[in-house]
Amino acid sequence: MDRIKTFFRVLLFVVIGGFLHYTLPQHDIVRVTSTEIIRTDFSGWNRIFFASADAGSAEQNTRDLRLLNTQKQDTWLLGFVPRETESVMVYRNEDTGWGWPFYFKFDSADLQAEAANLARGDDWAVITHYGWRVRWASIYPNAVSIRPVAGPDVSIIPWFNIGFFIFLGIAALFVRAMWRQFLERSVDPLIDKAEHQIDEVQAGVAKRRGRLARWWRKE
Repeated sequence: MDRIKTFFRVLLFVVIGGFLHYTLPQHDIVRVTSTEIIRTDFSGWNRIFFASADAGSAEQNTRDLRLLNTQKQDTWLLGFVPRETESVMVYRNEDTGWGWPFYFKFDSADLQAEAANLARGDDWAVITHYGWRVRWASIYPNAVSIRPVAGPDVSIIPWFNIGFFIFLGIAALFVRAMWRQFLERSVDPLIDKAEHQIDEVQAGVAKRRGRLARWWRKE
């Protein structure tokens, strides 16, 4: 039983961790090499990893997809420690609109123009994105914003993620405190009352047994 509980706890942690890792913003230091627009046919199982069509456009199973081709600076520890190596990375550039995840992005055309302008030179930039790159499934992270930086060694502090996890920790402590108060005020009195009634019933049964035993001895 303990192993089953441990398994489900680990599974829950992996699911929640994967969801947060996919949804929360990440920052990559890149050099934009080119931009392109490809015609994409979405399948039934990878469709969930793409955003909706541009705001004001009809949703279709086949549509144009904006891509940003980059040379990415490799890092360790979720982007905190830079490495000496580089690798290629492709980002999609889609509006999120009013849907999930709630980045409220409506300027994918403007972002494509900014990336195309950066591709003309050799400048470094920081791309803020969410999502994963899965090559065998043709899944790309979605670029949310892009801005030039001085060089590949610039340090990017994920303030939003830090604030989010602080808020999440405070919310978890608050919910835990409310739950404990609920148990103390509502559940514990009911349990005490039930235990008291059980004790009374047991005492009554013992009393009747005693009477029956005395009557039997008299007989």
